[in-house]
Amino acid sequence: MASTFDVSAVREHFPALNQQQVFMDNAGGSQVLGSVINSISSYFSTTNVQLGATYPVAQKSTNAYDRGVEAAAKYINASPSDVVLGPSTTQLFRNLSIALNFPTNSEIILSNLDHEANLAPWVQLAAWKNLTVKWWIPSASRTNPILEPADLKKLLTSQTRLVCCTHTSNILGSITDIAAIAETVHAIPGAMLCVDAVAYAPHRAIDVRALGADFYSFSWYKVYGPHIAMLYASRAAQKDMVSLGHYFKSGKTLEEKLGLAGASYEAVQCLPLVVEYLASQEWGNIKHHEEKIQKIMLDYLRSRDDVQIYGEPSANPNLRVPVLSFVVKGRSSEGIVTAVEERSSYGIRSGHFYSKRLCTDVLGIDGDDGVVRVSLLHYNTEEEVKGLVKVLDEVLEK
Repeated sequence: MASTFDVSAVREHFPALNQQQVFMDNAGGSQVLGSVINSISSYFSTTNVQLGATYPVAQKSTNAYDRGVEAAAKYINASPSDVVLGPSTTQLFRNLSIALNFPTNSEIILSNLDHEANLAPWVQLAAWKNLTVKWWIPSASRTNPILEPADLKKLLTSQTRLVCCTHTSNILGSITDIAAIAETVHAIPGAMLCVDAVAYAPHRAIDVRALGADFYSFSWYKVYGPHIAMLYASRAAQKDMVSLGHYFKSGKTLEEKLGLAGASYEAVQCLPLVVEYLASQEWGNIKHHEEKIQKIMLDYLRSRDDVQIYGEPSANPNLRVPVLSFVVKGRSSEGIVTAVEERSSYGIRSGHFYSKRLCTDVLGIDGDDGVVRVSLLHYNTEEEVKGLVKVLDEVLEK
């Protein structure tokens, strides 16, 4: 039986929560574990040296870095040689796009629901190499678009080389069935699937082998850790890469192929502490708590005729995570956020959040003003969400 979720105990792990500011822009970056903060400080104080030397402090630093890579890889059920750590998912996808080989007349399918991080590199690559880009736009609801295998199948051909999509939209919060998408993609010989999981990773456990994606990336700084990201590439997919590393490197690992010294030592070495924290929590409890807190907000938004919710309108945790976006008829999203901030310490945000194609081409809204987004994590409380609802109601009634 799952243990009772104690949000007060959870919050004790995050020093930044002990202040007046209420953090509800977590899809932009989570708060950091106290253990991680202390680890980074300690690293800089005692072991901040170049890796690979034989003297004692260098050995200690190298071992700590290696443990970080091993823990991060194990967390997603991958081998250390199949992951690379770098400054951001945006950068890692860009590196990947440069390293991949594509035959003549290849086709790339891109999802219009995605963050630009998983679009721009491939659009540029197609322009450089004269490849064909097809846009995957869901045929279902305009307000709750979902990436479905049926729509994807209409775009696939024998020339399809790569399909790119999001595990969870950073605006919609809706969860994509990646395993089903991967099965559909792999029905085409030689086709691969590249998944952006940045908005998904803070909310659910990850098993890349079970998902079946060829490439899968997320950012640890949105999963309670430091500002660093990780990309997984299957062993088979790596055979289609050229190495971006120095000529004297073996290129036998993904890090040697794509890393380009992009992973800060102090950030990598503390990743075991993030994994340790996640192991101490029960994902079922997190899922249930997040369902409760997002239901409070969604129930209020659905009660208003002047509000349009984007993404799954229910709080069903099998369909969505608590990344909640909406617009209000006759009101600017930026203006609503400003009014909330003037009245309270609730930190929310407006805009397109680098998913501008989703806003303009799919949702049909102003790509610059975008949506109001409230993004919650398991350390947010029911009281915080109820408080935001109260302030938001005052703003909308004015």
